[in-house]
Amino acid sequence: MEIRADNIELTLNNNHILKNISLLAKDKKFVGIIGPNGSGKSTMLKCIYRVLKQDSGAIYLNEKNITQISIKDSAKKIAVVAQHNLYNFDFTIEEVVLMGRSPHKKSMERDNAEDYKIANECIDKVGMTSLKGRTFSTLSGGEQQRIILARALAQQTECIILDEPTNHLDIKYQLQLLDIVKSLNITVISAIHDLNIAAMYCDYIYAMKDGGVLYQGTAEEVLTSKRIKELYEVDAEVIKNKYGKMNIVYYTKYIY
Repeated sequence: MEIRADNIELTLNNNHILKNISLLAKDKKFVGIIGPNGSGKSTMLKCIYRVLKQDSGAIYLNEKNITQISIKDSAKKIAVVAQHNLYNFDFTIEEVVLMGRSPHKKSMERDNAEDYKIANECIDKVGMTSLKGRTFSTLSGGEQQRIILARALAQQTECIILDEPTNHLDIKYQLQLLDIVKSLNITVISAIHDLNIAAMYCDYIYAMKDGGVLYQGTAEEVLTSKRIKELYEVDAEVIKNKYGKMNIVYYTKYIY
């Protein structure tokens, strides 16, 4: 599925947060959005998955304006793994993952055997089978994030949006989560803090600062020492490891 955003503008509480943002996520490509805190990454994603509505501009799913698509049908096409996922009730992890089947159900329709099969497969895929029966609130932040990924997988969508999904995960599960997403062979749009992670997984990168897109291109084009300095105000060296992959090394006054 292709997702396109054209000239997105948004002001919230008198703050001009998104300034003429345009981006394109081609079918089955992994697109990363990077940039410092407050640059507008999460706000842009929220416009795409319809938590926020932009003041002007348009967003298209396969060339169809999202305003012409129902919220339920949007949820059949786009799944979301956000940063914060709070529940006021003690749902089991199975119940949380089964929520991912809701867009495929009619009003008041009960979960069936196929729904349970899909949910169990998704729990297994994120390595959480041993914790089945536990309530979501008793899990660590990293475990909760893996269950939210399982819920997103259970939606069986053509696109998944990740809003800094690895913040609460140790490195093993960061890589596991993104390996799973990459292997799905679907369209992915992800806000990413870790530039090495962005270099590893992204087919294309948009670099945002102060509400606008400063740079865009492949990892090699965007993640240069000069551009990292301009984006984040830090010194960095971009090197190639023994596998020919990019690694970004940061420098501070303590190692000069």
